Amino acid sequence: MEIAPNRKALTHERIVDAAARAIRRAGFQGVGVADIMKEAGLTHGGFYAHFASRDALLAEALVHAGQQGAARIAKGNAMREAKGASPFRALVEGYLSDAHLSGTEKGCAVAALLSEMPRQSPDVQAAGVERVRGLVAMVERALPDNATSGTATAIASQLVGALQLARALGDNAEGKAFLAHNRRALIAQHDAASAG
Repeated sequence: MEIAPNRKALTHERIVDAAARAIRRAGFQGVGVADIMKEAGLTHGGFYAHFASRDALLAEALVHAGQQGAARIAKGNAMREAKGASPFRALVEGYLSDAHLSGTEKGCAVAALLSEMPRQSPDVQAAGVERVRGLVAMVERALPDNATSGTATAIASQLVGALQLARALGDNAEGKAFLAHNRRALIAQHDAASAG
């Protein structure tokens, strides 16, 4: 029998969810506690009933954002695989999609926050390390069995870098074309199903 979460747990979850969206949208430095509490529909005064510090919230929000992103990617991959795509093709097509280009707030936390992670507190950095490791592991699971050692790290780097560069170009024809070129290159080079 599952126990329903209590009011404090639900409020805590609402704050973390708002913070996960906010940090992906505006970066770690782009949002304050008051902004996050307001987005969660709460007053600033209630923050310390849930978190010891802003950094504690940011670390938890980064973990939550990573879990949300991984769940969205897995759901999209399953839909593309059901239509006949290989696991690798499904991952590349979803990660380097036009929707991900414009969906910073709900997308991959690594791509949204990577350049800021080294300048954060040790707890936030540790959460960032786990997000990067999780992304590499997801790529590794999608690769064909005969992939060489280190391929997953190289592909994860290309996925994140391509998305970041496309976002720098903008959610426009140029940014979308940049993603399309990277999708084609990755699939041509690493998708065993396309080669066969």
